[in-house]
Amino acid sequence: MEKNFDRWNEKKKKIHAAGTAEFYHEREVWWCALGVNVGDEQDGTGKNFDRPVLVVKGFNRRVFLGVALTGKKKEGKYYFYLGQIDGHDSTVVLSQVRLIDTKRLVRKVATINENMFRKATEVLRTVLFN
Repeated sequence: MEKNFDRWNEKKKKIHAAGTAEFYHEREVWWCALGVNVGDEQDGTGKNFDRPVLVVKGFNRRVFLGVALTGKKKEGKYYFYLGQIDGHDSTVVLSQVRLIDTKRLVRKVATINENMFRKATEVLRTVLFN
């Protein structure tokens, strides 16, 4: 698949220069401009190169640990199904966790309930550290 790194690079420069950082909370799902990435790293799509991301852990007002979601119901060791979010199936792609600057946040979609968040983070912890 051909990736448009040049178009993403122009968008990324604008995101960086804008200097606006969105206010977020853990458990929230946001559309996030992840961009065009290398190899099997999750890419964003559309004009904003974005995809939904679950905020797992906030470190400060500028950066957080997030994990990409897919709009398909997937099962397996590296997936955790959250259910319907904003009318779409939403699965956490546990292998796609990363540090994200809040400048990449596009718009808030939802806040998942505490019980589902706890289960998702427990599975994530198991995948990462066991």
